[in-house]
Formats: sequence, C-alpha cells, structure tokens
Amino acid sequence: MGGVAALARAAGHEVTGSDANVYPPMSTQLKDLGVDIMEGYQPQHLDRVPDYVVVGNAMSRGNPVVETMLDRRISYCSGPQWLAEHVLYKRHVMAVSGTHGKTTTASILAWILDDAGLAPGFLIGGIPVNFEVSARSGESDYFVVEADEYDTAFFDKRAKFVHYRPQTLIINNLEFDHADIYADIDAIYWQFHQLMRTLPSNGRVIVNAHDKNIAKMLEQGCWTPVENFGLDDDSAWRASFADAGERRIRIAHSNGESAEVAWQLGGAYNLENALAAVAAAKSAGVPLKQAVDALSRFSGVKRRMERTATVSDVAIYDDFAHHPTAIRRAIEGLKKRFPGQRIVIALEPRSNTMKMGVHKEALPESLSEADLIFVYRPDELAADFDASLGGLGKRLQLFGDYDELLASLESKLLAGDQMVFMSNGSFGATRQKLTIALQKNRLTTD
Repeated sequence: MGGVAALARAAGHEVTGSDANVYPPMSTQLKDLGVDIMEGYQPQHLDRVPDYVVVGNAMSRGNPVVETMLDRRISYCSGPQWLAEHVLYKRHVMAVSGTHGKTTTASILAWILDDAGLAPGFLIGGIPVNFEVSARSGESDYFVVEADEYDTAFFDKRAKFVHYRPQTLIINNLEFDHADIYADIDAIYWQFHQLMRTLPSNGRVIVNAHDKNIAKMLEQGCWTPVENFGLDDDSAWRASFADAGERRIRIAHSNGESAEVAWQLGGAYNLENALAAVAAAKSAGVPLKQAVDALSRFSGVKRRMERTATVSDVAIYDDFAHHPTAIRRAIEGLKKRFPGQRIVIALEPRSNTMKMGVHKEALPESLSEADLIFVYRPDELAADFDASLGGLGKRLQLFGDYDELLASLESKLLAGDQMVFMSNGSFGATRQKLTIALQKNRLTTD
C-alpha cells in the first residue's frame, strides 16, 4: 500500500493515508514523498472527503473508517484494482509470484532492466537498496510487480495477482501459507490457476523446475510457453556456485550461453531468485551475459538478510523470514558463507499462519542448524507452541517480553557471531536497541 501511495503521488495526486504502527523504512519513504500519514483508523480522517479511497486488505467490516467510507458512499477500490487500472494497463507487466523470494527476485529483475537502460516501473513489497524506494512509475513499457497470492480486500476475495494481467510471470515456489484465508494448498492452487488463465499465449511463464506443487498446479491448465530454472543441469536455466564461500556464481542456459560473476548476496535461495530474474529479463531482450553482469552491482533489499550493523565483531541482520522454509534456507546460507561462526537467531512468530500453529511441526527443523535461538512469543500463539520447540534443547530461550530477550542477547553474544532478527514486523525495535547497547558497551570497554 505504501508503494501504491508512492505511485499515486508520482502521478500528481494529493495522497494521504491511515495506518496503525507505521515504522521505517516505509514510513520514512512516504514522509520524503510528502504523503501525510494519519495514525489509526478514525472516521474524522474522512472529514475532508477524498475523491477516492484505496482500501488495503488489512481493512475489514466493522473498522470505524471503513464503516464511515461506506455510509458516506465515498468512491473506493482495492490497491491491486487501482494499480491495474491506472498504472499497469497497456504495459508489459513482469509479475513475480511464489511463497518465498518474491521481493528479492522482483528487486533483482527491476535492477537488471534498469542497468540495461530500460528504466522500468516497479512495485515491490520492500525497498531495494539500489533504488531506495519501493515503487516508481518508470519511463518504459516494462513494469515489475511483486505478485502476492493474499486476498485483495474485504470486498474482493480473489488473490491480488489476478488483477495484474502479466505478460511475463515468475513462479518461484509454491507452499501452503496464509492459513487465515486458505483452507489448504488446493485453495492456493486454484488462485494460481486463475492467474494462469489471464496470461496471453505469446507471454512467458518461468517456473522452478523442482517444485512439485508448481507442476501439479500447471496440470490444471496452462496456455502460455513455460521455461524452467534450477540449480542443476536438467533445467533450461541453470546456476551454480563457483566457489565454496558462495561469493561467485555461474548462470547458464541450455543453448550453451553462460556467464560468471562475483556478487554481494549468498545462499542457494538467492541464487534461485537471481536465476529466475535473469530468465525473465531475457523476455525483455536483455542478453544473459549483460543480465549476469548486472548482478555484480545488485546491493540487496532492506529487511532481506540486510546487515544493519557490525559492532564488536558481531554482525547484526534484519530479515523478513517468517515461514519455516525461508528460515531454514536463510540459516543454511549463513552457515556456508560464515563457516565456523555461530549463527544466532532471534525470531518473532508474527504471521497469522504461525500464530495458528500451522507451522509448529516444521519450525523446529527449520531452526535446527542455528547455534542459539531466542524466540519472542506473542500471547496469541497456539497453546502448544512452546512444547513444539522442545527438541531444540538448551539452544532455545522463550520470552514474553522484548526487554528480557534483549538482556539475554547482550549477555550471550560473542565476537564473530552472526546475529539475525527474523520477523515480518518491527520486533519491538529490539534490533535497534541491541545495536545501541553493544555500541555503548564497546565505548565503555575502550
């Protein structure tokens, strides 16, 4: 929604918005754009009657400002509908979908296109470091959009991505998620099937070659040419690491083309993300070698394994991972990149799916490679959440208070540790407080 606001502002509209618990980096971006944010959802926010209200999917019936909007018969639509009607129509839309990796893949794709001089527009659910904004209108026909399968709005229960009508579609992976709105993975298959029905026959679908759920979904119907990618020699697009530390990567196509480059990211999951983006960029005419060369200058995405500080030889990261698969693969990547160093995880299980206990069986395994695990447990978590993590033993500590978690972290961190905060929220500013505390301790010691 912050990105939609940015695009509306760029189009010349006066834009204001209401939200709860606004925090950086999005709050900073909107302030810089001159978008006035009102805290909370108060009916008086509509006293100066807007021409149009764009409603986010966090809003529901019973919310005071929603009821006021309906009672006063103010014109409204969803964010995806507004985007489709005012930004995406008549453009070559390149949509990035899947359970994991959407933000990073979309950011890499936008950067490859930009580096090639194509000046794409984009709307991404994070802030790419190379652009420092999550959205822009762009100056060309190309528009990269992060295509989320979550539902659209309280009045439109279709997945957001069915509004986007892409020409090029990436499907990174497909797992069960969003248990608050989908009963099972079959319900998610159905939403992806609706998306497949919107693609033209002269478009392109780029899929993970080894995801059985994607293959099963495609069996329901596909009318668009499909290319696959994977970290092996059997896929049309393939990639591998050129060194043990994962500092260099090699990307190749089955036609014999290949290129190798040093990059700033790490982890097999990010290599898959980059591979998918290179494949999609080809549909915009960017040659493989040029696309791979652009990867050397890609600086990552804020809140996606973003190293925010290094204090007293403790590296501190902010990561959005909140699904067991993403958590596991992030830890695996750090283990390979920093062999012999401790991986310390602070996790805030904040998603609705996690709170419902859907991932309780998979979560312990996803954390098993971490050396120390600190979990903040919100009151809304399923009653048996604590017991489900019992197998992690003494490496695990559970907290119901942010300050207590912070104090424990301070006492246990050692030089060389890779300290990762994993949350799709603000984590009570614990990461920032830890950074300040370590800096004070260093000054005192010095």
